[in-house]
Amino acid sequence: MSSQTRSLGQIVSINVAKVSPLFVKEGDTTHRIMSGIRKQAVVTPMGVGPLGIAGDEQADLSVHGGLDKAVYLYPHEHYAFWNDARERMNKQQTALLPGAMGENLTTSGVLETDLWVGDRLQINEVIFEVTEPRSPCYKFGAVMGYAQAIKQMLQSGYTGVYLRVIQSGVLHAGEGIMLLPGQRELSIAQINDRRLKGRQRDLF
Repeated sequence: MSSQTRSLGQIVSINVAKVSPLFVKEGDTTHRIMSGIRKQAVVTPMGVGPLGIAGDEQADLSVHGGLDKAVYLYPHEHYAFWNDARERMNKQQTALLPGAMGENLTTSGVLETDLWVGDRLQINEVIFEVTEPRSPCYKFGAVMGYAQAIKQMLQSGYTGVYLRVIQSGVLHAGEGIMLLPGQRELSIAQINDRRLKGRQRDLF
C-alpha cells in the first residue's frame, strides 16, 4: 500500500433501496423485472457491513452485490451530463436526484480517472477497496428512459465504481473521503477503455 494518502472528496448522499418491480419495454412487450436500482437518499447515519449498506437490497446477485460489489459509488459531477442527455433523448426535464444511477454513495471529488483497482477509500472508520467499474445493463436504460443510455455510459467512461468493504462502520452524508493508493497496476480508466474497444476479456 502506498504511503501517499490524501483527501479526495466527500459523500454527497447515501442511498438505499428495497427490491421492487421495474417495467422494461422490449418492442411491444413490457416485462416486469425485480430490481433494487431505484435508490433513494437517506438522512440518517447508515451502518456498513461486508455485504453493503444496511437496508439496501439487490435483486440479481450475479451482477450486483456480494463481497466484491457490496457498495456502488457514483460521482455527482456526472449528473449534469445525464440531465442533458435525458433532455435531448426523451425531452425529460426533471433533474435527476442522488441515487438515480443506482448508486449507494453519491460523491464529489472522486472520479473514475482518480482510481485504480486495489485503491482504498477511508471514511472515518469505514474502509472500502476499489474492485471494478460498472458494466451497465438493460435495467439502467429502463430507469433512464432510453436504451442508448447504456452505450453512453460506456462511451463516456462515467461508470462509477464498485467497492469491497474492508472495515465495517457507520457512514454519514457530508463526511470526507481519504484515498489510500494501492499497487496501481490496473486503473479504472484502463478497464473502461478496454471494454469500450472490445478487447477486454473477463477480468473479474
